[in-house]
Formats: sequence, C-alpha cells, structure tokens
Amino acid sequence: MTFAIPFDNSYARLPEAFYTRQDPQPVAAPHLLAFNEDLARLMGITPGEVTEMAQVFSGNDIPDGSLPLSQLYSGHQFGNYNPQLGDGRAVLLGETIGTDGLRRDIQLKGSGRTPYSRGGDGRAWLGPVLREYVVSEAMHALGIPTTRALAAVETGEQVFRETALPGAVLTRVASSHLRVGTFQVFAARGQTENLKQLTRYAIERHYPQADGPMGLLRAVSEAQARLIAQWMSVGFIHGVMNTDNCSIAGETIDYGPCAFMDAYHPSTVYSSIDRMGRYAYSNQADIAVWNMAQFATALIQQMDSRDAGVEEATEIVHAMPGLLQSEWLTRFRAKLGFQQQEDGDQAMIADLLTRMAENQADFTNTFRALGSPAARDQFLDPQAFDAWQDGWTDRAAWEEDTAATLSASNPSVIPRNHRIEQMIGTAVAGEHALFHRLNAVLSAPFADHPDDADLTRPPSESEVVQATFCGT
Repeated sequence: MTFAIPFDNSYARLPEAFYTRQDPQPVAAPHLLAFNEDLARLMGITPGEVTEMAQVFSGNDIPDGSLPLSQLYSGHQFGNYNPQLGDGRAVLLGETIGTDGLRRDIQLKGSGRTPYSRGGDGRAWLGPVLREYVVSEAMHALGIPTTRALAAVETGEQVFRETALPGAVLTRVASSHLRVGTFQVFAARGQTENLKQLTRYAIERHYPQADGPMGLLRAVSEAQARLIAQWMSVGFIHGVMNTDNCSIAGETIDYGPCAFMDAYHPSTVYSSIDRMGRYAYSNQADIAVWNMAQFATALIQQMDSRDAGVEEATEIVHAMPGLLQSEWLTRFRAKLGFQQQEDGDQAMIADLLTRMAENQADFTNTFRALGSPAARDQFLDPQAFDAWQDGWTDRAAWEEDTAATLSASNPSVIPRNHRIEQMIGTAVAGEHALFHRLNAVLSAPFADHPDDADLTRPPSESEVVQATFCGT
C-alpha cells in the first residue's frame, strides 16, 4: 500500500500576496513517534510504511499534490500591534476534503526557517510538540473545536533554547489557518482588494450563509462565544489569546503556554510571558470581545460605506458579552446537572465557584463528584460545600436525569499540567509510554478510568506546575 494524501489546495490558488512559497527544511534522521490513524482515515489519507511517513511528516519528502507555503498575517500581541508575523516555523503542505465532506489544512510545525521567522530557527523541540499533540487531541475528545494532531516526528537533530533539546515536527490539522491577524495585515497595509478576496474566501470556506463582511463578523463572533464558554467549562486557559492566535473558524489554535486549572481560582495564570494576567482564566471572555473588535476594525476597511459598517460592527461587538454569558450559563447549568432554565441558576453557579476558590477545590474533580460524598472532600472546609449543596439538591429534584447530565458534562480526566510535564521529561529521556498512555485515556474523558485513577489526581505540592512556556 502506497502512502497518499488526496490534496485539494484552495489557499494556494489565492494570490501570492497571501503567502510565500516555501518548502520545509530537511532534517537529519526522522523517526515517527505517533500517527493518528482515525484522523487520517477521516481525511482520506492512505497510510504507508512508517519510514515513508516519517520522511513526509518531517518535511524531508514533499508528497505528490502538495504545494508548500507559509502564510502571511499580522496581529496584536498582548495588546500591541505587530505589523508582520506569519508562519515563522510552519509550512502548509496543502488541504484535503475528508470523507465527511469537510476541508482541512495539513501543516508542518517546526519545519524550519521561513521569511517570517524574524531571526528564529524555525524549529520546535520535542516538549511543545508532544504537549500540543496530547492537549489538542484531548480537546477534540472533550467536544471542543480545535486543531488536531496527525503526526509527531523526532528529527534526529538538536535545537537550542536555553540548552540543547531534541528536535521534533508536529503535523497539525485545522479547518483552516485563517486568523484575525490574516485580515489585519491587509487592512493595515491598505490592500483593499486582497482584503475583499480574503473575506470572500473565508465566507465560502467557513460561513457560506454569511452576508458580506459584517455577516462574517457576526458568524465568527458567535463561534468565538461558543468556544470561550467551552474553554471555561473545562477550566482551560489558552495563555496567549493574541489576534494572530484567534482562528476565524472558531477553533482552539496554538497550544503554547496553555494549561488546565487544578485548584479553581478565576485569576489563574500559567503563561510565563503573561506577567500582567491579561489572558487569565476569568479574562478570556473579555479578550474574545476585544479580539472581535480588532476583527471588525479590519473588515470595515473594505466597505464602501464605512459609517454604516462602523454602526453594524458596533452592534455586533456590543452584543457579544451577552452571547458569551448565555453560552457560559448553558455550559455551567449542565455542569450542575441542569437541563431546565431557572432564574436562580446563575447565582447558584457563582456561589459554588466562590466557595471553590476560597477552599482551593479542584475544578475538574469537584464537578465530576457532584451528587456523591466525594465532592465535599475537595474543599479545605467541607462545610462550605455542605452549605451550598442543600440548595443544589432541591434544585436538582426538578430535573429528570441529573446524574446523566452530570456525567456527560463533567470529564473525569483532563491533561493535567504535572502529567504533561512528566510526559515531556520521560520523552526527552527516550521513553514514550506516558505519552501513549495519556493519549489513550484522554480519548475517553467522560468515562470512568479506575485503572488510571492516578491521572485524575491533582498534583502534590512538589508536582505543582507554576508556569508554562511558549514553544518558540
């Protein structure tokens, strides 16, 4: 059986102002660590020999039908506009149309220098590659829109950060790699025709029901509202919500200094580069609105009637906090086992979260244990939970099947930071058992895993991860 990818490359048919033709840079001795057979099957990819796939997914061999390129974009990074970013260490091999009819990008991440590398080496080391593989696939299993991992390859070379580390390449799959920053770069340069063409392309690819630039803004705002509420519901902190990391497809993209909370606190920050807490857990909804305001500003530049565009964009952006709140409430109602809507639900959710923050209760385990005696064990003062539980028990009595809703809405297992760090440490030492074990268990996050109960345990004091780091 010969390895084959059925490419159909729509982005490469856009003008070359949108990208730079760019082959990946070869590596010394590629070794395939992981290949996502289920995703490959969905994409219509025919697997081949392990050595053959290692050559392709490292960038050493360009498969038939591929038109490699690096995409151009700009973006606001921590609120400051950078006029040119782009794929500084990634190459888009092309696109496939899967057996489900959906178009997806195939991108090599860590594939070497590009014109957008800004002095970087364009490479990735093994730790961030394995983190993104595990966490993105875990997010998919949680039902949260996300880029996915098709393959991970060790390069047989070292990359140098603070020390020499094993190099690796991730093959990332996305509905597209269009970002808010993709629009910003053309708007900032006054390239109206390119902006119009990009808008038409984005609508056709992602939101064919959208009517023009403001229809696109409305659709992306709604998708972002759903996405952020889903993040919040599992305690996920993206860590670097810059506009160049904001996918217009409404997918989670760029798993750099990301993390899942252990003990709940709304101001939790893990990212080592987020020194002011701009992207803290509780700020993510506000930042999503801010990002959509930047998207609106870019889209308006192509409109004949700027005043009308500003008016409509203002209405859309100002409506977004209400969308976010509605989506958040739907998610957290379900986390309490509620399907019906009652006026006191928001106050009940807020009360529980306050008590959790005051008592260092584990976010995932507290919600998973609701309805069982184990929930109170998550609190430093179990009586703080008892005082809340009486009202919840009365409210839950109005529901038909609280237990089923709880089980379907609250995962038993997440990619905990200390386990990810342990996995990276063992992988650097050449042992990949924990990597494969995490992938297997996290593929069924809503099931009970009695044989893997250690993966559901919060970190001990010595295991707590204080900071997470970007992969560059």
